[in-house]
Order: sequence, then structure tokens, then C-alpha cells
Amino acid sequence: IATYRKYEVTRRHLAEFIQSKYNVSDISIKEITPMFITDFELYLRTACKCGYNTTAKFMQFFKRIIIIARNNGILVNDPFANYKIRLEKVDRGYLTEDEIKIILKKKMVSERLEHVRDLFIFACFTGLAYIDVAGLTQNNIRKSFDGNLWIMTKRQKTNTDVNVPLLDIPKMILKKYKGKLPNGKILPIISNQKLNAYLKEIADVCGIKKNLTFHLARHTFATTTTLSKGVPIETVSKMLGHTNIETTQIYARITNSKIGSDMQGLDKKFVGIEKIYKEVAM
Repeated sequence: IATYRKYEVTRRHLAEFIQSKYNVSDISIKEITPMFITDFELYLRTACKCGYNTTAKFMQFFKRIIIIARNNGILVNDPFANYKIRLEKVDRGYLTEDEIKIILKKKMVSERLEHVRDLFIFACFTGLAYIDVAGLTQNNIRKSFDGNLWIMTKRQKTNTDVNVPLLDIPKMILKKYKGKLPNGKILPIISNQKLNAYLKEIADVCGIKKNLTFHLARHTFATTTTLSKGVPIETVSKMLGHTNIETTQIYARITNSKIGSDMQGLDKKFVGIEKIYKEVAM
């Protein structure tokens, strides 16, 4: 659904560009030239006020349509042949363990903020995106081969399997709402827009200066909850439902504390080499 919407928005921008530039409602795909592509990019940046990466994403979707047309013999030449699409590297951030503790310890002034806090923390310890948390039912909580409870679902964005063992904190959150919500829901879901607005309130009352969004919880899971605790990136990638490690590397950050713990005790493994150096150089 999310991918369809992105294609639909791309189509709408293209239609508006064609109307604006050529004063017609449509043109043949065979009329698309390298200049058309360059002009469309400029239109996205100026008229639509799209950021660099947002523009690049729209151009990627447009290019995929051109590829389909070429694969089906509709186009012979590739108007994208000399056009390069590059995404800027963005540091999306994450919460540290101390910041997670601040949110956990803070007494929320309303049930509304308490629900939002629980949803956010649940995602920090499961790595699920908003749409996947919203779709969870009791059927997705299953006892696995190891006797422990796991979340077993599919990512709506990519339709890939996602299997995440439940840690104690998400178990406690699920227990808190068990049997108390309508329509088979297991968490107090609200719209993503409201959720992100309320998260900003939580950031304010907790004194957290970062841009608190629900998606930040997914990055926090990758970096603070898993990778910094020694979980291999291959395992993190699988739990996030990624199809390649490169995508996971965008989410996960190697923290200085992780580097320190990884290097701790390494000297002991080089005692023999140190003795040789002392004998030669000291």
C-alpha cells in the first residue's frame, strides 16, 4: 500500500508538471527526453519544494516506469541513461539507553501520553514500523521453537517476514493492555500523525532535544537495543525485515561505547607480541 501511494504521488507530480510545462494533460511516454527529466527534477525542487532525497525518491519511481516501458519494447532509448540519482546520507538519529530510561521513568500527565509512550517504547524494543505495530493482533504473538513468545508478522512495506523475540519490556506492555481494547487490538493505536505530535510533547516534558518521531524508535532498536548490545548486524537486519545489510547500516550506528567494549581486553590477546617488542625496543 505504501509503495502504491508513492507511485501515485509521483504520477500526480508528473501530471501537474506536464500541465504546467506543456499546457496539456498528458504526453506520450515516447516523448520523454533527458531534458524532460532534468526539467521535472527542477520542478520537484522548486514548485513542489521537495528536499534533495525526496526529489531523488520521486525520480527513482519515475525511472522504474521507464525501465518497465523499455523491457516491454515500448521505448528503445533510455532517457535516464546519463542521469544519476544520488541520495544524500542522512543521520536519522536514535535514542541512547539513558534517554530511553528518562522516558520510562517519567510520570505521564494524561492517559493519552501514557499510551503514546507505551507504543514508542514497544517499538524501541521490537523495531517495528508504525504500520506494522498498528496491524498487530494476538495471532501475531506466538510461542516459537525456543518456547519464548515472538512477534511473527510481515512488513506491509515489503511483504517480507518479520520474526522478533519479545523482550521483557514489550511483554509487559502487551500484558498491560490485554483484553482491554476493542476490535482485537493488542495496543492502543492512534493515527501516525497524532502519535508524532504527542511524541513531541513527551520530548518536551522529558527534556529530550532530539526530534522524537515514531520512526526514531526503529533506529533506536537497531542501534541501542540490539547492535550496541552485541547482536550481529545480520540478525538485526533480519528482525527489521530488510532484504540487504546496506539498508540496515542506514538504521544502525556503531556507538563509541560499543567500540570501547569490543576493544576491551584486546591487550590480553597480544601479551606475547608485547613481550617481543619490550625485548627489542625497550
